[in-house]
Amino acid sequence: MEPDTPNELARRKERVRELKDKGAQPYKARFKRTHLTAAIVEVHSDLESGEHSETKVSVSGRIRAIRRHGKASFIVVEDASGTIQLYLSIDKLGSLYDEFLALDVGDIVGVQGVVFRTRRGELSIDVSNYELLTKSIRPLPEKWHGLKDVEIRYRERHVDLIVNPDVKKVFDQRIKIVRAVRDFLDTRDFLEVETPMLQPIPGGATARPFITHHNALDMSLYMRVAPELYLKRLIVGGYEKIYEVNRNFRNEGISVKHNPEFTMLEVYEAYADYLDMMALTENLIKDISKTIGLPDKFEYQGVELDWSQPWRKMTMLESLEELAGLKLSFDMTLAELKSVAEDKSVKVAETDGKGKILTGIFEKLVEPNLVQPTFITDYPLEITPLAREHPENPNMVERFELIICGREVANAFTELTDPLEQRRRLEAQASLRKSGDEEAQWLDEEFLKALEIGMPPTGGLGIGIDRLVMILTNSASIRDVLFFPQLRRKKV
Repeated sequence: MEPDTPNELARRKERVRELKDKGAQPYKARFKRTHLTAAIVEVHSDLESGEHSETKVSVSGRIRAIRRHGKASFIVVEDASGTIQLYLSIDKLGSLYDEFLALDVGDIVGVQGVVFRTRRGELSIDVSNYELLTKSIRPLPEKWHGLKDVEIRYRERHVDLIVNPDVKKVFDQRIKIVRAVRDFLDTRDFLEVETPMLQPIPGGATARPFITHHNALDMSLYMRVAPELYLKRLIVGGYEKIYEVNRNFRNEGISVKHNPEFTMLEVYEAYADYLDMMALTENLIKDISKTIGLPDKFEYQGVELDWSQPWRKMTMLESLEELAGLKLSFDMTLAELKSVAEDKSVKVAETDGKGKILTGIFEKLVEPNLVQPTFITDYPLEITPLAREHPENPNMVERFELIICGREVANAFTELTDPLEQRRRLEAQASLRKSGDEEAQWLDEEFLKALEIGMPPTGGLGIGIDRLVMILTNSASIRDVLFFPQLRRKKV
């Protein structure tokens, strides 16, 4: 492979001009192939060394290697299913032989020939004809160096996928995971629905939205931060088991766990509660793991995760006592809780109530240490305005988060169906927004009007697909499981 230099770019561009001057077309419209390389390998696995089959094939793909040897040479081509060796003989190709060997690694070709196995045991195609389908002007990275620079890999994912086979394997697994999610829910009579990405009010989550403008309507719109309020309106409308694999957008920081746009699964089931959602979550994730071939015990970033036992459950207050040695409660005064937070270096805002302080302490001292899958239940009402009040503690709600390797993977509620209480809570959120909290939720009158029609008891669930894929593919960063993660604009 040639280095990516101005001279090499110029040479390849000149080659394109030469081909066009000769009347050749270096960018064909189509090619009819008969086989993928993987199918050829599978069907002809029993060919003996030196044996020719009677199978004539047409294959196409990108040239990955060229080995020139006088009157007989070898080229490796790759398609979406794998690679196969091409055998080129001057006796069979004649003048096409040198023409074929003048191609470059990275060019895309179509060939015809007969399948055989070389004397050295390599399954190959004895080429009788070829076509240049696409001339590659920009060369691939040298094979012995590959593409190692992480920044370049994320910016030029197309090259990353070509030269780093393990990267493509991760994304192949991601595709299987999303398909497995749909299969699991579809077979349990859930219906997949779609809700708006452009919303007049960005509701359903505590997050800062992206804003845009619709010219024809002359109105501001927001990229959705969550589909929750629209999905609940469908439950009001009579759908009882629905889900959406949805793209969300939040104008927040970027980290190994966060990207401004991300994929969520949201599920809603009428006549269910958060305990039903808990069982659904565990069964769903375990089913997906089996579908993609993971054993019950597997490694994530050097830590063994165990799916074999029922996942642990504990309340937030129980986890604080057991894992942080702090026996905290809402019976304590605000000053006492602030003192504990200060002692543990947990930031507290002036407007934070007891619920936010307890959550901050939990997120600092407990959450990072939850490695095995653990359901943390019963969150403060203060931070969960859309969930049903816990019957045993009016300061808490019926909610859980699934934590794996210190990361929130799933979040679920018994949904609040009381329209008057929901209005009161959203009005409180609106007051927080007016006081400067940009992540507080908005008051959505259309949603409240829907609740006033009457929503049945409902359980709701959200699963972060990107974070789940990270765990199931042993990927350290969210950028490793997104084809095109958001990056800072490159300086020219």
